[in-house]
Amino acid sequence: MSDEGYCTITGDAKPPTADGPPYAECVLCREPTEYPESYKGITMCPRCEWQEAQRTACSG
Repeated sequence: MSDEGYCTITGDAKPPTADGPPYAECVLCREPTEYPESYKGITMCPRCEWQEAQRTACSG
């Protein structure tokens, strides 16, 4: 049995980056993110993205 692709995210996993202000707020800490304010969906600042990635990382 192959584990290839088990932890792979496919498709557009991240929202597009903004060219300038206004920036969307991080859904966890409310700090500005690198994403446009008009983006609909979950946006996180780089610090919270990193912490979430560490929390949900594949173990194996």
